Amino acid sequence: MRDERDATVEWYRRFATREARGASPLYERLAAGVASDREVLGLLYELPPAKRQPNLLFAAARYVNGVPSGYDDFRGSLLEHRDAVVATMLARRTQTNEPARCAALYPLLAALPQPLALLEVGASAGLCLLPDRYAYDYDVPGGHVTGAVDSPLRLRCRVEGVPPPHLARPGPITVAWRAGIDLNPLDVTDPDDVRWLRTLVWPEQRERLHRLELAMELAREDPPRIVRGDLNDRLAEVAAQAPPHATLVVYHTAVLYLVPAEGRAAFAERLGRLGCRWISQETPGILPQVAARLPLPPPADTTMYVLALDGRPAAFSAMHGGRLRWL
Repeated sequence: MRDERDATVEWYRRFATREARGASPLYERLAAGVASDREVLGLLYELPPAKRQPNLLFAAARYVNGVPSGYDDFRGSLLEHRDAVVATMLARRTQTNEPARCAALYPLLAALPQPLALLEVGASAGLCLLPDRYAYDYDVPGGHVTGAVDSPLRLRCRVEGVPPPHLARPGPITVAWRAGIDLNPLDVTDPDDVRWLRTLVWPEQRERLHRLELAMELAREDPPRIVRGDLNDRLAEVAAQAPPHATLVVYHTAVLYLVPAEGRAAFAERLGRLGCRWISQETPGILPQVAARLPLPPPADTTMYVLALDGRPAAFSAMHGGRLRWL
């Protein structure tokens, strides 16, 4: 129990210093406050460990009480409406559906044999299942715009490092089939699900909110199919529905940290049996077999994902998109 409680405190401290700092001043203050607040920590200790995460607490509190002015306002409204906030935390998940993450996926997708059959696990509302409907603006020398260049949503990405030549200036992709798997699929036509997606965008991040609105508009034109269920239970069944002439690509971003270690190992084993291509975007410690192949350590000052193709690290990518550091 002591170890679990210490891990929760450290989770909030790290969230404040490595994730929220420089991205959301309000969330930085809230996370730092929670880490030293016995009463709020006591509320969290009553929840299952997977439900104690900072993003979930702050989003649920905003969903119930609106955006707080500071820590005292947050604390007071949280404790006053604790039952409603806890009920939201137990019913909802941190299904941050950030379309800008597609800017990291896109070069790897474009380098694969076309057409593609896309299968995303942890798909939320499916906004990252639409990489062919967005435009991409990479700040490589001379600039490079690709994808659906006339799309209303243009994703700009800062590029660092030197990519392999076949990834430097990605061309178009063709998607023949797409599907997702999620424990709790969100519906871009459902007002309550849309409100939750908006609440998951951090305060002050108006550009992210604008991206989300544009991506949801595009998704409503032809919503991707998302199957309810556990990624291990449904993977083989859904993958079998992909057309045989297309390259099957299974991918995920910030999903496997919610899966126990034995579940992650089972997932990797199932992928091997499928014979598909696999793109992962997870924090470094989540997939040890990927982290072991990193040629250099991850950045020490901020949290970034390891972007990997078939278990081979290709780049570090920013949590909410917009930055790609090639390895």
